[in-house]
Amino acid sequence: MAAELRVLNLAEARFECTFGRGCEGICCRNGRPPVYPRDEVRIQENLAKFLPLMRAEALELLLRESYLTRRKKAGYFSLRVVGGWCIFFNRGCVLEQAGREEGERLRYKPVECALFPLEKNARGEWFVRQKGFAREDWDLPCLDPAASARAAEDSLREELKLAGEWEADPEGVLGFPS
Repeated sequence: MAAELRVLNLAEARFECTFGRGCEGICCRNGRPPVYPRDEVRIQENLAKFLPLMRAEALELLLRESYLTRRKKAGYFSLRVVGGWCIFFNRGCVLEQAGREEGERLRYKPVECALFPLEKNARGEWFVRQKGFAREDWDLPCLDPAASARAAEDSLREELKLAGEWEADPEGVLGFPS
Protein backbone atom coordinates (compact mmCIF):
# COMPACT_ATOMS: atom_id res chain seq x y z
CA MET A 1 0.00 0.00 0.00
CA ALA A 2 2.83 2.40 0.84
CA ALA A 3 4.22 2.09 -2.68
CA GLU A 4 0.89 3.33 -4.11
CA LEU A 5 0.93 6.48 -2.00
CA ARG A 6 3.70 8.96 -2.73
CA VAL A 7 5.19 10.17 0.55
CA LEU A 8 8.05 12.64 0.13
CA ASN A 9 10.35 11.42 2.89
CA LEU A 10 9.12 7.86 3.45
CA ALA A 11 12.40 6.23 2.41
CA GLU A 12 14.39 7.97 5.16
CA ALA A 13 11.68 8.61 7.77
CA ARG A 14 11.83 6.84 11.13
CA PHE A 15 8.88 6.59 13.48
CA GLU A 16 7.94 4.64 16.54
CA CYS A 17 5.15 5.58 18.91
CA THR A 18 6.59 5.48 22.41
CA PHE A 19 3.35 5.92 24.32
CA GLY A 20 3.75 4.28 27.71
CA ARG A 21 7.50 4.02 27.17
CA GLY A 22 8.61 7.55 27.92
CA CYS A 23 5.75 9.39 26.26
CA GLU A 24 2.49 9.85 28.06
CA GLY A 25 0.46 10.96 25.04
CA ILE A 26 1.62 14.51 24.46
CA CYS A 27 0.07 14.45 20.97
CA CYS A 28 -3.33 14.29 22.74
CA ARG A 29 -2.58 17.30 24.94
CA ASN A 30 -4.49 20.45 24.04
CA GLY A 31 -5.04 19.17 20.50
CA ARG A 32 -8.38 19.99 19.01
CA PRO A 33 -8.49 18.03 15.78
CA PRO A 34 -11.32 18.65 13.34
CA VAL A 35 -13.94 15.92 13.22
CA TYR A 36 -15.18 15.20 9.71
CA PRO A 37 -18.82 14.13 9.16
CA ARG A 38 -17.98 10.44 8.74
CA ASP A 39 -15.90 10.53 11.96
CA GLU A 40 -18.74 12.22 13.83
CA VAL A 41 -21.29 9.61 12.73
CA ARG A 42 -18.95 6.74 13.62
CA ILE A 43 -18.19 8.17 17.08
CA GLN A 44 -21.83 9.01 17.79
CA GLU A 45 -23.06 5.54 16.73
CA ASN A 46 -20.53 3.87 19.04
CA LEU A 47 -20.51 6.34 21.92
CA ALA A 48 -21.78 3.77 24.45
CA LYS A 49 -18.54 1.76 23.95
CA PHE A 50 -16.38 4.75 24.90
CA LEU A 51 -18.25 6.09 27.94
CA PRO A 52 -17.01 3.47 30.46
CA LEU A 53 -13.41 4.10 29.37
CA MET A 54 -13.48 7.87 29.86
CA ARG A 55 -12.15 10.05 32.68
CA ALA A 56 -14.89 11.14 35.08
CA GLU A 57 -14.57 14.86 34.30
CA ALA A 58 -14.54 14.20 30.55
CA LEU A 59 -17.59 11.95 30.77
CA GLU A 60 -19.45 14.56 32.81
CA LEU A 61 -18.76 17.27 30.21
CA LEU A 62 -19.66 14.98 27.31
CA LEU A 63 -23.00 14.08 28.90
CA ARG A 64 -23.74 17.71 29.75
CA GLU A 65 -22.66 19.26 26.43
CA SER A 66 -20.96 17.13 23.77
CA TYR A 67 -17.59 15.74 22.77
CA LEU A 68 -17.40 18.47 20.12
CA THR A 69 -16.77 22.16 20.63
CA ARG A 70 -18.48 24.89 18.64
CA ARG A 71 -14.96 25.92 17.61
CA LYS A 72 -14.18 25.05 14.02
CA LYS A 73 -10.91 23.93 12.55
CA ALA A 74 -10.61 23.56 8.78
CA GLY A 75 -14.37 24.19 8.64
CA TYR A 76 -15.35 21.33 10.98
CA PHE A 77 -16.15 21.19 14.68
CA SER A 78 -13.25 19.98 16.81
CA LEU A 79 -12.88 17.63 19.76
CA ARG A 80 -13.16 19.15 23.24
CA VAL A 81 -10.28 19.42 25.64
CA VAL A 82 -10.86 18.70 29.33
CA GLY A 83 -8.14 19.39 31.86
CA GLY A 84 -5.66 20.00 29.07
CA TRP A 85 -6.29 16.64 27.37
CA CYS A 86 -8.51 15.45 24.53
CA ILE A 87 -11.92 14.50 25.88
CA PHE A 88 -11.26 10.91 24.75
CA PHE A 89 -7.88 10.64 26.50
CA ASN A 90 -7.62 8.42 29.58
CA ARG A 91 -4.18 6.87 29.92
CA GLY A 92 -4.27 6.65 26.14
CA CYS A 93 -6.92 7.18 23.50
CA VAL A 94 -10.18 5.47 24.50
CA LEU A 95 -11.24 5.46 20.84
CA GLU A 96 -8.09 3.53 19.95
CA GLN A 97 -8.56 1.20 22.94
CA ALA A 98 -12.09 0.31 21.79
CA GLY A 99 -10.92 -0.21 18.21
CA ARG A 100 -7.99 -2.35 19.33
CA GLU A 101 -10.37 -4.58 21.31
CA GLU A 102 -12.25 -5.16 18.06
CA GLY A 103 -9.07 -5.80 16.07
CA GLU A 104 -8.84 -2.47 14.26
CA ARG A 105 -7.13 0.19 16.37
CA LEU A 106 -7.86 3.15 14.06
CA ARG A 107 -11.55 2.29 13.54
CA TYR A 108 -13.04 5.01 15.78
CA LYS A 109 -10.32 7.68 15.78
CA PRO A 110 -10.97 10.90 13.88
CA VAL A 111 -9.01 10.68 10.64
CA GLU A 112 -6.79 13.62 11.65
CA CYS A 113 -5.65 11.68 14.73
CA ALA A 114 -5.44 8.34 12.96
CA LEU A 115 -3.12 9.70 10.25
CA PHE A 116 -0.52 11.11 12.68
CA PRO A 117 2.39 11.58 11.88
CA LEU A 118 1.40 11.65 8.20
CA GLU A 119 0.42 15.03 6.88
CA LYS A 120 -0.02 16.92 3.62
CA ASN A 121 1.91 20.07 2.81
CA ALA A 122 0.47 23.15 1.10
CA ARG A 123 1.12 21.55 -2.32
CA GLY A 124 -0.92 18.48 -1.35
CA GLU A 125 2.11 16.21 -1.00
CA TRP A 126 2.19 13.63 1.78
CA PHE A 127 5.11 13.53 4.20
CA VAL A 128 6.02 11.98 7.54
CA ARG A 129 6.44 14.63 10.22
CA GLN A 130 10.08 14.44 11.31
CA LYS A 131 12.42 16.63 13.29
CA GLY A 132 14.57 18.42 10.72
CA PHE A 133 12.11 17.95 7.84
CA ALA A 134 9.86 20.72 6.50
CA ARG A 135 10.65 22.94 9.50
CA GLU A 136 8.90 20.59 11.95
CA ASP A 137 8.38 22.58 15.12
CA TRP A 138 6.89 19.94 17.40
CA ASP A 139 9.72 18.50 19.48
CA LEU A 140 8.33 15.04 20.22
CA PRO A 141 10.58 12.01 20.74
CA CYS A 142 8.54 10.02 18.18
CA LEU A 143 9.27 12.66 15.52
CA ASP A 144 13.03 12.47 16.05
CA PRO A 145 14.49 10.08 13.47
CA ALA A 146 17.54 9.62 15.69
CA ALA A 147 15.33 8.16 18.46
CA SER A 148 14.32 5.06 16.50
CA ALA A 149 15.77 2.77 13.88
CA ARG A 150 12.27 1.64 12.90
CA ALA A 151 11.36 2.62 9.34
CA ALA A 152 8.16 4.65 9.12
CA GLU A 153 7.14 2.54 6.14
CA ASP A 154 6.93 -0.45 8.53
CA SER A 155 5.57 1.23 11.66
CA LEU A 156 2.91 3.26 9.84
CA ARG A 157 1.35 0.55 7.65
CA GLU A 158 -2.19 1.20 8.92
CA GLU A 159 -1.79 4.97 8.66
CA LEU A 160 -0.40 4.71 5.13
CA LYS A 161 -3.34 2.50 4.14
CA LEU A 162 -5.76 5.08 5.57
CA ALA A 163 -3.98 7.90 3.71
CA GLY A 164 -4.26 5.87 0.50
CA GLU A 165 -8.00 5.45 1.09
CA TRP A 166 -8.26 9.20 1.63
CA GLU A 167 -6.48 9.82 -1.68
CA ALA A 168 -8.76 7.34 -3.46
CA ASP A 169 -11.84 9.24 -2.24
CA PRO A 170 -11.70 12.61 -4.04
CA GLU A 171 -15.48 13.03 -3.90
CA GLY A 172 -15.59 12.69 -0.12
CA VAL A 173 -17.75 9.56 -0.21
CA LEU A 174 -15.99 8.20 2.87
CA GLY A 175 -16.52 11.46 4.67
CA PHE A 176 -13.04 12.82 4.05
CA PRO A 177 -12.92 16.44 2.98
CA SER A 178 -12.02 16.94 -0.67
